[in-house]
Amino acid sequence: MSKFKIYLEYDGTRYSGWQKQNNAKTIQGSIIKVLSEIFESENFDFQGSGRTDSGVHALCQVAHLEVRTMLAPEILKLKINDKLPHDINILEIEKAKPTFHARHDAVSRSYLYQISRRRTAFGKNYVWWIKDKLNFKAMDEASKLFTGMHDFSSFAEEDKEDKSKKVLVEGIQLKEHGDLILLRIQGSHFIWKMVRRVTGVLVEVGRNKKTIRDIEFYLNNFSNEPAKFTAPPSGLYLEKVYYQGDKQNGLLESMIKISNLPE
Repeated sequence: MSKFKIYLEYDGTRYSGWQKQNNAKTIQGSIIKVLSEIFESENFDFQGSGRTDSGVHALCQVAHLEVRTMLAPEILKLKINDKLPHDINILEIEKAKPTFHARHDAVSRSYLYQISRRRTAFGKNYVWWIKDKLNFKAMDEASKLFTGMHDFSSFAEEDKEDKSKKVLVEGIQLKEHGDLILLRIQGSHFIWKMVRRVTGVLVEVGRNKKTIRDIEFYLNNFSNEPAKFTAPPSGLYLEKVYYQGDKQNGLLESMIKISNLPE
């Protein structure tokens, strides 16, 4: 058996998330369908580093493929991309150690959220347009409260696979670029809807409707209130999955990818 590490990007707009489902179109399911055509009756194992929700995008998801084949990585990449729909793209395939596991070997992950402060004719599926004026400085200051190890129960939807609600947030950044506000959050792992609710609460701070004290309360006491502020999936991107020895992405580099900004 050969083991491959696969890097891929996708536009999640038309999909019911990453994870394969029997009665819905998903990213993993679409790729498995293509792999079944390529390898016909050959058994294979294809798994991602983690799930993304319906409508969420990925700049660089990572998966592993275990299959009996003599195909070189570059040939395999061409064969898969030839059959995939336009909104899923294999960026790179490389040979991996037999023990490599896309999810278990990941040491951290980073997500980006893109907020637009103006109505856009082209980017509706890729941003969250906020009509209200936002206090960026207040949002930036409040965001620092999320760094470190915290119990994010108030920011999570109940999920059987999320055994612990404690997450180590290694860093969080906010950056303005024209009409855009980009939020990046990196952590050990993320629980269901956590990034969207962190973003939603920060937007409430930007609207001057929530304060630093409110965030402190949510982090130290369970509350259902953040659920009301869940940001839409359209502006959320899985930016990168980190493995031992990987270098940090540049924030501007990621902004260019999702915003088509000139370098």
